[in-house]
Amino acid sequence: MSATVADKRTRLTREQVLAAGVELADAVGIDGVTMRKLGQALCVEAMSLYHHVANKEQLLDGMTDLVYTEIQLPQDTDWRTAMLARAHSLRDTLNRHPWALRLVGSRTSPGDATVRHHDAVLGTLRRAGFPLALAAHAFSVLDAYIYGFAVQEQALPFDSEEAPTELATAILAQFPTNQYPYLAELTARYAEDTGYAYVQEFAFGLDLILDGLERALAVGAPPYTPARE
Repeated sequence: MSATVADKRTRLTREQVLAAGVELADAVGIDGVTMRKLGQALCVEAMSLYHHVANKEQLLDGMTDLVYTEIQLPQDTDWRTAMLARAHSLRDTLNRHPWALRLVGSRTSPGDATVRHHDAVLGTLRRAGFPLALAAHAFSVLDAYIYGFAVQEQALPFDSEEAPTELATAILAQFPTNQYPYLAELTARYAEDTGYAYVQEFAFGLDLILDGLERALAVGAPPYTPARE
């Protein structure tokens, strides 16, 4: 090993390795992240990375935890405002790092940032008076919606921030509109209202969920018990 490589390995920190891993995943996707490519990005031999992460799985754990540091923790405010801000922050973070969708729910060795985030969300709900079961349900349904929306948003064949007018019109033109009147109506609406963007649906759905949780909290909804077969 040359003195130059040895010096770089010595200067390199675990934080730099993880940050470079996130940057590489942003550029090439998570499947393109290898220890060799990461070493090249950091101008070191791949073997030197193992002084900072024991293996590829530990690298992915650390990268996932680093992504969690970008998600806004619930602030000391009312629970609805806190959950609203946290939801938008989580969605924005997933949009910046699309590859993270495959990792955030699959790691068996979460880091401090991940655990701190989950504890803060549950703490906000519990301090607001959510019974333990309702807090668990709230956390689950909110994350299912946020992650699900992020998946759908990333899969769309157009930018969700823009009006999908041209694409919707082109798709509908392939079919007889009299056989699909409601789809034709919806597409016509897109054509008339160029201010529409799919991203608006996120806030609408989020408000529906928060309204439902607010009602459940107000009436003291009993814990949900799945029916036995």
